[in-house]
Amino acid sequence: MIGMINLYFIGSAGSGKSTLTNAFIGWMQQHGYDAITVNLDPGIENAPYVPDIDIRDWIRLRDIMREYGVGPNGAQVIAADMLAMNIKEMKEIIDSFETEYVIFDTPGQMELFVLRQSGKLLVESLGADNSIIGFLYDPVISKTPSGIITLMLQAASVQVRFNVPFLSILTKSDLLEEAERKKILTWSRDLIELDDAIHGEFPTVRSQLSIEFLSALKSFGAEQQLIPVSSTYGYGMEDIYNAAQKIYHGGEDLSRG
Repeated sequence: MIGMINLYFIGSAGSGKSTLTNAFIGWMQQHGYDAITVNLDPGIENAPYVPDIDIRDWIRLRDIMREYGVGPNGAQVIAADMLAMNIKEMKEIIDSFETEYVIFDTPGQMELFVLRQSGKLLVESLGADNSIIGFLYDPVISKTPSGIITLMLQAASVQVRFNVPFLSILTKSDLLEEAERKKILTWSRDLIELDDAIHGEFPTVRSQLSIEFLSALKSFGAEQQLIPVSSTYGYGMEDIYNAAQKIYHGGEDLSRG
């Protein structure tokens, strides 16, 4: 039986992980659902929410920089590897909440969580069988055919890396014109439309590579049903919740507190 659901927000720097974490936990609480937040970014400053569990209680970048004599980037890599040392204690604290959802705000530099072994170890240790990855599509990058193909490749690599249920989320969609939003959503679920669009781009080496990458995505079956959200205006939060519930509870609603 599935207990608490672990929802990991993963995306490139600037894609809106922290603001989405804040918006989603706010929506959950407003609607009477029990959820907690976990900050996994030791370098975050001025987070828009107060984490219930914070990696900075164990690991701080400035301490690592001082102790190891490295700069911010080197400290981030060391911090990512040090995460594994604190998983057991973190799991004990998470379990003590007996909550329904655990929302994880992952590091700003996506590769630190996705490619370092500690990220995969964390997901497995906390329960891959009750985990979901919410992959964030940056709206600015998604506006061009080559841009969205790049994000789809990243999403596919994350999906292969963790092998858990997957949600694709178009963040900051309020920044897009309605026509732009519709175009992005069409591309994400219809690779033939995306193929036509990429062939319409000005012929460059980059667009030729995009065509080849798109061919690989077709064979992978990488069509995604993007969920458009806005952390600013709060829309799309219910869609994330419903999609997560469908994965593990067949769409049944949680009991409200």
